[in-house]
Amino acid sequence: MKNSILKKKIPALNLQETLIVLAIIGILLLLALPNLMPLISKAKSVEAQTQLKAIYNAQTTHRYMYSKFTMNFNELDFEAPRTVKENGTANYRYEITNASDATFKARAEAITDFDGDGILNVWEIDENGNPKQIIKD
Repeated sequence: MKNSILKKKIPALNLQETLIVLAIIGILLLLALPNLMPLISKAKSVEAQTQLKAIYNAQTTHRYMYSKFTMNFNELDFEAPRTVKENGTANYRYEITNASDATFKARAEAITDFDGDGILNVWEIDENGNPKQIIKD
């Protein structure tokens, strides 16, 4: 009885079949990747838009309190997320490029090239609160 249990074959894939499946998946991925790059860039740009909206909200609050916009992130209680180059998760670096009593402009510049074409994505937001893509990746 014990020998019949041990000799029972279990259906499984062998090494060659597994390698062929992996090769087919790799080929399909290489064919699909160029078509997916614009979607990847668009998804990553959501980070910039979200952070710029947070800067806009903080600037608006600061203006209500002090009747002016500020160039200093510390006055806004805004801490930019750490970038991937700093062992963080952010793909953009943020800066306030202009601030006066009535206007401000903040900028998000990509630090990585999402689609490998050498162009880095840039977004800006102003006192009106509409993020605009300045340079498209």
